[in-house]
Amino acid sequence: MGSVLLLLALYVLQGVPLGLAGSVPLILQSRSASYTEQAFFSLVFWPFSLKLLWAPLVDAVYVRRFGRRKSWLVPTQYVLGLFMIGLSRRVDALLGDGQGRGPDVVALTATFFLFEFLAATQDIAVDGWALTMLSRENVGYASTCNSVGQTAGYFLGNVLFLALESPSFCNKYLRFQPQPRGIVTLSDFLFFWGAVFLITTTLVALLKKENKELTPTKEETKGITDTYKLLFSIIKMPAVLTFCLLILTAKVGFSAADAVTGLKLVEEGVPKEHLALLAVPMVPVQIILPLIISKYTAGPQPLNTFYKAMPFRLLFGLEFAFLVWWTPKVKHEGGFPVYYYVVVLLSYALHQVTLYSMYVAIMAFNAKVSDPLIGGTYMTLLNTVSNLGGNWPSTVALWLVDPLTVKECVGAQEQACGTAAAAELCTKAGGSCVTTLDGYYVESVVCVILGFAWWFLFGPKLKKLQDEGQSSWKCKRTN
Repeated sequence: MGSVLLLLALYVLQGVPLGLAGSVPLILQSRSASYTEQAFFSLVFWPFSLKLLWAPLVDAVYVRRFGRRKSWLVPTQYVLGLFMIGLSRRVDALLGDGQGRGPDVVALTATFFLFEFLAATQDIAVDGWALTMLSRENVGYASTCNSVGQTAGYFLGNVLFLALESPSFCNKYLRFQPQPRGIVTLSDFLFFWGAVFLITTTLVALLKKENKELTPTKEETKGITDTYKLLFSIIKMPAVLTFCLLILTAKVGFSAADAVTGLKLVEEGVPKEHLALLAVPMVPVQIILPLIISKYTAGPQPLNTFYKAMPFRLLFGLEFAFLVWWTPKVKHEGGFPVYYYVVVLLSYALHQVTLYSMYVAIMAFNAKVSDPLIGGTYMTLLNTVSNLGGNWPSTVALWLVDPLTVKECVGAQEQACGTAAAAELCTKAGGSCVTTLDGYYVESVVCVILGFAWWFLFGPKLKKLQDEGQSSWKCKRTN
C-alpha cells in the first residue's frame, strides 16, 4: 500500500505542471489570441510525446548507491521546484496586461516547453520505478495510480488555479468585499507549487529507499549505447511497430472536439473560470472512473474496452459542435442560464466516461506487455506514442481553424477578410468582418468521418494485438 500511495503522490506532482500549462490557452483566448498562436503554444505539450529521445539516458545513467530511479527523480523535481519559483517572477509580464500589451506567445511557448520537458523527465523515472516498485501481478495498478494521480494534479494546477485567479468567482463566493483581482495570480501559484516540489522531493530523497536487490536482475542494462540499441530492437519488433502505427492515428477523429471546443466556448462568451469550475463536480467521477474501468482492463483483453468506447467518443465530436453552435443563442445580458451549464456538464461527464475508458485501457495494455529488462524506456515508448497520437492531431486541428474559416467584409465594398491585414483594411473602410463559415464545424465533421473510418478498418487490427504471446513483446537481447 505504501508503494501505491507513493506512486499516486508522484503522479499528482506530475499533473500540476500539466494543469498549469493547460490553463494558459484559456487565458490567451480571453486575450484574443489567434488559433494559429494557440497551435504554436500547443507545442508546449509535445515533450511528453518526445521524451523517448532521452528516456534511454534516464534508464542507463544512474548512481547505484542512491537508487536507479531516484538518481533522476530527485534532481529533476528539485530543478522543477526552482524553475517554478523563478518563472513566478516573469510569467505575469509574459502574459501581457490584457489592455494593449498582448501576450508574448513565443516566449511563453519556449518557457513552458522547458517546464513540460522537466515534467516529462520526471514521468520517465516514475514509469520505470513503477515496474519494480510493484509486483508483476499488481503492475496493472500503475495505470490506476497514473490516471488518478494525474487527474488530481491537473485539477489542482488548472481548475483550482483558474477559480482562485478569477475576480468574479472570488468576489461572489470567497469574499465579503469585492476586489479587482483574484485571490492568487499565476505568479503566486507557481511560487507555491515550487515550494511544495522542493519539500516533497526532500522527503522522498530521505525516506524512500529503492529495492537494490531487484535492480540488477529486473532492469539491468550495460550503458547508454546498449539502451539505445535495445530501444531500436523494440521498435523493430512487428507487434510493437504495428501498435505504434495504429495508436499514432487512432485519435485523429477526436482532435477538433478535444483541442478546439473549449476555446470556442470561451470565444462565444463563456467565462473561462466557469468552464473550469464545471470540472469541479467531475473530480469525484474522474477519480472513481479509472477505479471502475480498471476492473475491466485488468484482464488479458484490455483493448476491448478501448474499441467499444471509441464510437461513442466520436459521436461526442458532433454533440460538442452543436453545443458551440447553441451557445450564443442562449446567451443573455447576465450570462448564461443554469440549464445551459447543466447541459454542458452532462455532455462533459458522458464524454469523460468514453475518454477514460480508452485511456485506462491503453495504459493497462502498455503495463501488461512492457518488458522489465528495459522497463523505463519500454513503457515510456508505448506511453509516448499514445501521447503523440493525441498531440499532433490537436496541434494540426488548432492550426487549421483559421485557414478553414471563411469571413466576409460587410459594410465596405471590394474589401476582404482573408488575412489580418485585409481585415484591418475592411475595418478602416467602415466595414466589419463577419464569419460565414467557421472552420471548427468543418473540422468537426471531417474528424468524425475519419474516426469512424479508422474504427471500421483498423480497430479490429488493434484488438488482434492482444492475441500475441508474451514473446512477441519481449526484448531479444544480444551480448
